[in-house]
Amino acid sequence: MSPAETKENTIGDSSTKERATRREIQVEIPVEDVNRQTDSLIQKYQKLARIPGFRRGHVPASIIRQRFSEEIKTDMVEALIPRFFRQEAERLSLHPVSQPRVTDLHLHDGEPLRFKAAFEVLPEIRLESYKELRADKPEIAVADADVEQTLADLRERHARFDPVEGRVLADGDFAQASLDGVPKSGDGQPVHMDEVLVEIAGQNTMPEFTEHLRGASVGDERTFDVNYPEDAQDKRLAGKTFSYTVKVQAIKQKILPELNDEFAKQMGQFETMDDLSKAIREQIEAERRHHAEHEAKDKLVKELIERNDFEVPDALVEQQIDIRLERGLRALAAQGLTAEQMKKMDLQRLRAGQREQAIHDVKAALLLEKVADEENVHVSDDELNHELEALAKQSKQTSEAVRARLTREGGLDRIRTRIRNEKTLDFLYRQSA
Repeated sequence: MSPAETKENTIGDSSTKERATRREIQVEIPVEDVNRQTDSLIQKYQKLARIPGFRRGHVPASIIRQRFSEEIKTDMVEALIPRFFRQEAERLSLHPVSQPRVTDLHLHDGEPLRFKAAFEVLPEIRLESYKELRADKPEIAVADADVEQTLADLRERHARFDPVEGRVLADGDFAQASLDGVPKSGDGQPVHMDEVLVEIAGQNTMPEFTEHLRGASVGDERTFDVNYPEDAQDKRLAGKTFSYTVKVQAIKQKILPELNDEFAKQMGQFETMDDLSKAIREQIEAERRHHAEHEAKDKLVKELIERNDFEVPDALVEQQIDIRLERGLRALAAQGLTAEQMKKMDLQRLRAGQREQAIHDVKAALLLEKVADEENVHVSDDELNHELEALAKQSKQTSEAVRARLTREGGLDRIRTRIRNEKTLDFLYRQSA
């Protein structure tokens, strides 16, 4: 049934500027529905109430109404407002993307229940010029030097370290050592490492290690200070001075494998070095093409937003900030950040730092959905199943378990939307040639 009176308004923010994504409606719930819900709640309280002098389930309705007046009103409001708000929003063809903010609640015995509800809706998007977008598609080239550098890196990763006896450490040798470091300023965590390899005069070796370990023999112990620069890669050491005690356990030389067919066979399904070199060239080319395509698609989305700019609902922006923060915190946890350390983080500052990118993400998603509607882009069940199988493999679960979890969490629609947007972006990239 329809309320006796409903008004719809576009409401403004604190600066009185109209917001295209905000609506306010006035809703009236007929007194018959209010009374019916109230009577139902009274019956519920009659079954549960324990009042001295009355058997459970036999408390008169008048006593229940008097004793639990405020609780019944609260329960009645919580039951009726969401239902009638949804009905009115649907009747007005409005699609809220935020929870309504209820104000001006009018609730008196024998009268209709009236309230105002303010909420956000999706913006109207008039899609323009998306077929005129053009993307850069540079030629992908792989030089011989690129292949040679990759082969050199492979040799380094498969090098062996053979012990050397009968002499002291010299430039180019590796000292297998144990070390203990203590920050001299008192602020910072001590460093302890066993069987670490220190390259004497190595490109990435701090000069102090080379200076004090050069000429040492197996069993020697050296103590010295190391001054780390402010831009040191390890932030625990940056700008600090550490006092180290280093004991040489062994002297080793790095032996690089020869680049021959035997080496190629050890790298996988290759028979010759030519096979390995060809595979490396193809991999580098594929990675560069993927990178170039990713950059081109980012530019396409940016230009699409510039050509079709619009206001986005705050609720969707906040949801996207939540997603970005959760993703970032999971990554930090995977890197070893503890829950205690996370509690000390300034989440308000982090949220503010994510806002601009979140707005971009929401605009991009809405525009791609609009293009998908225009171009009839769909996601097949096979495509969704393929994605679920990939997620299952990644999480070491069965695809059925992944599907069940995502169904419970409402994640299947999000995955389908993401796949659809990716297909739409592929379409834009192809037609931009």
